[in-house]
Amino acid sequence: MKSFDWGTLAFGSKDRVNTLRATFIAAPREMSQRRFTQLVREYLPKGNIVLGIAKEDFIEGFEGQPQFKTLQLPDIQEIINKVDTSTSPFKIYPLLYFQRETKYLLKELDFRRAVFINGSWKYSFHTREPFYVLINRKIPYELVSPFSDEDEAREYEAAVVGDIERLVNGPKDKIYTDTELLAMAEIAATQSFDNSFQTGAVLAKKSGLGYRFLLSTFNRVVPYQTYAMHHGASREKNFSPPHDMNHYDAVHAEVEMIIQAGKRGIDLTGTTLLINLLFCPNCARMLIETDIDEFVYVHDHSNSYAIAMMEAAGKKIRRIVTETGV
Repeated sequence: MKSFDWGTLAFGSKDRVNTLRATFIAAPREMSQRRFTQLVREYLPKGNIVLGIAKEDFIEGFEGQPQFKTLQLPDIQEIINKVDTSTSPFKIYPLLYFQRETKYLLKELDFRRAVFINGSWKYSFHTREPFYVLINRKIPYELVSPFSDEDEAREYEAAVVGDIERLVNGPKDKIYTDTELLAMAEIAATQSFDNSFQTGAVLAKKSGLGYRFLLSTFNRVVPYQTYAMHHGASREKNFSPPHDMNHYDAVHAEVEMIIQAGKRGIDLTGTTLLINLLFCPNCARMLIETDIDEFVYVHDHSNSYAIAMMEAAGKKIRRIVTETGV
């Protein structure tokens, strides 16, 4: 089996790859052997395959999150070996690289087409630099599911959710500072499968000089967490611009907070909602109608439009810039 490393290719001749006229499968998130076999059966009859393998263990920007592990060569080595010893005139050539290098290899290597596995990048695909390289070079591309079928998508969520929850430390019976609660909101956000942005929220109530924790939520993808990965993200299918409110796949963390508080019978009177991303204007209108007294956020949204509404409604709202909230 012949393989390539962009660390070597970047400073030398690209002919060994370019002469393959291959389909490029960009370094993907983890997938089953069954799904990888499906991809091989679809694209190998059309020509050689250059399979990207990320040098990192997780999708860039989602480090340490079980639902965003990358596919590693040992996971599918057996299938590659079978193709290598088969009578097919076309083969699979692994290409190892760091994810940040994707745009460079797309600029310099000649591929017949490019295939990207949903959930293998942070933020919407059409807002990222590799997308513009594809368009400028007129390279046909596809965004496809990491799962073989609907059942596998649901089974994956069920299998990995336990690992995710174990990483989210449960609250302690203590008094927290607002900064500590915002850190908890950031951790809560990592439970989301929404790779466009992970939002986390914490509901708390003032107690002396600090706050007592009540509840945490995150932007949950519906109807199940792997739905957008399997069927394609609504934002990407509709080329939605940043902050567009028409196309998204998750229940916003602040809406999920209201839902869960209602289910658990939590009184919102005099509470504080702390969130890593300022709520959108639509959610701001809803929150104004609640008995939540104070709102604290880290990242801005929609040019702070929600702040003007909140202040006009007599709500307290403030921003705290944390180490991650640049």
